[in-house]
Amino acid sequence: MIRLATSSAQLRPPERYGLAVLLDASRVLSVDDPAADVVRLVVTNDRRDDYDAFLGGRWALEHGDGEVRLSRNVLTYVCDVAGAGEEQRSGSYDKYDRVPAHENPLVRVERWRDPVLSRHAATLRAAVAAAAGARPVRCLAPWPNGRRWAAAFTHDLDVVAGWPAFTLLRLAELLRRGALGRATRSATAALAAIGRNPVWRGVEHVLRVERDAGVRSTWFVLCGTPTPTTWLAGNLTYRPESNAARRIVDAAAGAGHEIGLHGSFATWLDAGLLRGERERLARLTARDPTGVRQHFLRMRPGTTQQAMTAAGFRYDATFGYSDRNGFRLGVADVVPGWDARTQGPGQLDEVPLVWMDRALSKYGGEEDPVAWIDDALALAAACREVEGLWVGLWHPNLTPALGFPGAPTAYERLQREVLAGDPFVATLADIVAWRAARRGVRARTVAADGRLDLVASSPSTWPLVMEDGAGKVVETRPWPAVPRG
Repeated sequence: MIRLATSSAQLRPPERYGLAVLLDASRVLSVDDPAADVVRLVVTNDRRDDYDAFLGGRWALEHGDGEVRLSRNVLTYVCDVAGAGEEQRSGSYDKYDRVPAHENPLVRVERWRDPVLSRHAATLRAAVAAAAGARPVRCLAPWPNGRRWAAAFTHDLDVVAGWPAFTLLRLAELLRRGALGRATRSATAALAAIGRNPVWRGVEHVLRVERDAGVRSTWFVLCGTPTPTTWLAGNLTYRPESNAARRIVDAAAGAGHEIGLHGSFATWLDAGLLRGERERLARLTARDPTGVRQHFLRMRPGTTQQAMTAAGFRYDATFGYSDRNGFRLGVADVVPGWDARTQGPGQLDEVPLVWMDRALSKYGGEEDPVAWIDDALALAAACREVEGLWVGLWHPNLTPALGFPGAPTAYERLQREVLAGDPFVATLADIVAWRAARRGVRARTVAADGRLDLVASSPSTWPLVMEDGAGKVVETRPWPAVPRG
């Protein structure tokens, strides 16, 4: 357990945010009771920590008998990475008005493949255990059902109809890269698929694989009105009310999967348009969507999230790299958003995208689906190592007839090998709800005999499991009460 010895009023807003994220990710139970004999956390004015060294995994975390000390500038670093504070200050944008990867601090120091902040949180947890001595150590279990890490499978529904046009564009891409064999196999598959609706067959295959594995995934659906301009831009290509789209959405929802919004290009800074698309999806599914991911990951960090909040969303799943796979916010986890404009936490939870299929093929020129899955599994291993969350994106239109021979078999392998690691698997909405509930657990008092008076800021259907500093379960109890008011 840990108690903050430095008044939060002495910290600047970015430092308070960084401290909250670091403590939450560490899983160490926080104690309010000023008289409790638990490890004290002291935030110092020491400026020894260098930003690039911190991003590289090195920081001056110190501990002694009953005390852990860290410098306040480390907390600012956490805000700049996990809260995308540095990206929010960027004035550099690519052709889709996205902040380019080179503006990300982890890309700058070539650490984007490592969940650096998740590792720092584990280091803090270890320091608390070392400083505790005979004092009790209580940490919250990382995931429900005794699982040590988590995985979420997601799908962006970009293509519903008009598949021959997408096949032709994909064949042109393959030919430009000199992938003649792959182009030939794709063309042969496309000819054989005429009259057979290969888009639906791709969706059907994904649903079957997930049904057989017992996986509930999250599907993001476009809900604007297509025009010739949006078609040419690769933006809106179908009406959500069309028979083809409804067939897919109904099948996914009927199988127990979550349906979220795939925000169109025009919504990225417009809360009104974003709310309109959200309401359109709600009418389609008879359920209010809680999650959103922007199409092409097109968003302006901070400003787009303000629009998402105003539109009524609970979480955002956009924070991933478009041109590579890795940890854009430095965490394999769910973190609260940070709003640099208001200098305070946002109302959204951020669920960073760790891996997507097209990052390698579209931007890296790697056309072998085997290599895509190798990449996904390497990142999943990193998430497992820090007891974190892996979020993957597989587009259901990746089929031979649409230019991706070998892709369906690759997705089967992805499911099989990720699940072999025994993660907690759920929809993003359920994962966000769990993390928000765990984040809000604290001890108001610690009795002389060690009994804890626990409270929570939000309810959960899962029991509360507490561990010692070595990860051994020491107590399981019903979820704490949520105080009224």
